Amino acid sequence: MSELILHHYPTSPFAEKARLLLGFKGLSWRSVHISPVMPKPDLTALTGGYRKTPVLQIGADIYCDTALIARRLEQEKAQPSFFPEGQEMIAASFAAWADSVVFQHAVSLVFQPESVAVRFGKLPPEAIKAFLADRAGLFSGGSATRLSAEQAKHNWPTLMARLEQQLQREDGDFLFGEPSVADFAMAHPLWFLKATHVTAPLVDAYPAVSAWLGRVLGFGHGAASEMSSEEALEIARNSTPAALPDEAFTDPNGFVAGQQVLIAATDYGVDPVAGELVFAGREELILRREDERGGLVHVHFPRFGFRIEKR
Repeated sequence: MSELILHHYPTSPFAEKARLLLGFKGLSWRSVHISPVMPKPDLTALTGGYRKTPVLQIGADIYCDTALIARRLEQEKAQPSFFPEGQEMIAASFAAWADSVVFQHAVSLVFQPESVAVRFGKLPPEAIKAFLADRAGLFSGGSATRLSAEQAKHNWPTLMARLEQQLQREDGDFLFGEPSVADFAMAHPLWFLKATHVTAPLVDAYPAVSAWLGRVLGFGHGAASEMSSEEALEIARNSTPAALPDEAFTDPNGFVAGQQVLIAATDYGVDPVAGELVFAGREELILRREDERGGLVHVHFPRFGFRIEKR
């Protein structure tokens, strides 16, 4: 069985979500560190241009977006489950909300000037400028609008008060009693805020939230070992993509296997990936593409939050 390979960098909030997903499942995985900013030539040789972090690689199959990564890890190890029986829709829908709305607020709060000065204080000015320019490009052209720091500060007490109330009244130790993907989606924006003394009080002011976050982070990251990007590329070149899912489904817009298409995120990081559509299901889209460095790979995207169009 092919190893789980996570392409990520330490300070990425969504990478922290993926690391916690791996920890909750108690999985072993290989760690490939990537640059926080473009260009990322070794990664894009596998993804075809998808630039968000993290990306999960299993042989010649490349999984984009943590929502889909969670579903793939669920296939890898069914228990404990990210989607407790009877709460599948609640957990997945709450996770999608946290990954978008709460994350959007956290980004605005983290990148306010007082926070940037502390978070990037040891970096040279040109490195800070390059990082902020990269992030401006990342959030350009999609449906996600950048909240002002003032609006994020204004909204934040409402978000946290609701979360605090939910946790105070819940019978179990997690958002909906037992752990689910919802906990990990909610945790990573708060982990992002906890990184400096400027933004940590936005979490620490809520005792039930703080205690819950400690429990979620306590799952850890599983058993990781380092791998170089060159080794990951070699594994992709020497592997064959897994068999396609067996699912009877008709795409509502008429897309069928064999078409040349573009797939891209709709919110931010909207760089399209070109390839041959080989599968379109209710949750997942799969592109076949070839690269001289990565070989023949299948790149997997979630349906929700992504668009597809003919080339």
